[in-house]
Amino acid sequence: MARELIILECSEARKEGKSPSRYFSTRNKKTQQEKVEKKKYNPALKRHTLHKEIKG
Repeated sequence: MARELIILECSEARKEGKSPSRYFSTRNKKTQQEKVEKKKYNPALKRHTLHKEIKG
């Protein structure tokens, strides 16, 4: 299959000393080779932050 399961982790939480939130998502390997970045909600920071793809 072309779809791949990825993990998105908050990029701002560790800088502020809080636990990072993680989300699972999928991407199409054939059409999207670069790493995924999405704005998602982080409950520890109580705001939307940028979440970047990590190895998983």
